[in-house]
Amino acid sequence: MASSDPVGDMIAMIKNANQRRHPKLAVPHSKLKEGVAQVLKSEGYLSDVKVVQEEKTPFKKTMWLFLKYDPENRRVLTDIKRVSTPGRRIFRGSGEVAKVLDGLGVTVLTTSRGILSSRKAKKLNVGGEIICKVW
Repeated sequence: MASSDPVGDMIAMIKNANQRRHPKLAVPHSKLKEGVAQVLKSEGYLSDVKVVQEEKTPFKKTMWLFLKYDPENRRVLTDIKRVSTPGRRIFRGSGEVAKVLDGLGVTVLTTSRGILSSRKAKKLNVGGEIICKVW
């Protein structure tokens, strides 16, 4: 059965793997999920993101997310929360995006310029749909 919220499923998978301190996890690929993962990587919450073409099915791709931990094996990503859902979309302008933990965390937005962190969206003066908050 197909999921009605694939980004929410990816966020739950990241959260669960992080709690169990897994080094990596496999997620079904989509452009939106890859964009969110790239923002998490650029903000320092993931160490790497790799997209792999499946051998059995030529059109199916898998995305490997490599979780990041500090030298003492403590989690870098404390928590990740889904904000906008398929049933309730949350949109904010560039000046209306609230800080996460007073600037310690980041909000991931989908904008007209692509999927961006709240810091980059503020610099570019664009708003959009809030996908998730990470700290």
